Amino acid sequence: MEADLRVVSPSDRAADVASGAMRREAAVSKDLVGAERLWMGYVELDGGMVSAVHHHGEAESVIYLISGEARFFSGPSLEREHVARAGDFIWVPPHVVHVEMNASATERIRMVVARSTQETLVFNVPAPEGWSPPAPG
Repeated sequence: MEADLRVVSPSDRAADVASGAMRREAAVSKDLVGAERLWMGYVELDGGMVSAVHHHGEAESVIYLISGEARFFSGPSLEREHVARAGDFIWVPPHVVHVEMNASATERIRMVVARSTQETLVFNVPAPEGWSPPAPG
């Protein structure tokens, strides 16, 4: 049978592996639509919440921030801070250890994530010694 275009509604999405306080749902995956080379999903992070320290192995990732403001930390000691706002795209190269943090103490952030693989590559790693997320706000 020939592959055809698919519309994936919120009720069609499936819970997926997440990091820390994130909620991640697969929307375009091999299991859901038969995708072979691309994974896309939806992520939410409640006010004041922080993901686990993690990376995505060999996968390249792109995050599109739908709403809210996020702070991303990267680098060997998570010393680099990047602020992203609604409408921004964030590119995460392979093996880059990072953390996503909701910059607001009260408002949820919503994101779309795309990855260059179908594999669920979420590798949570220990936080660098002495690192803790700053307070939101």
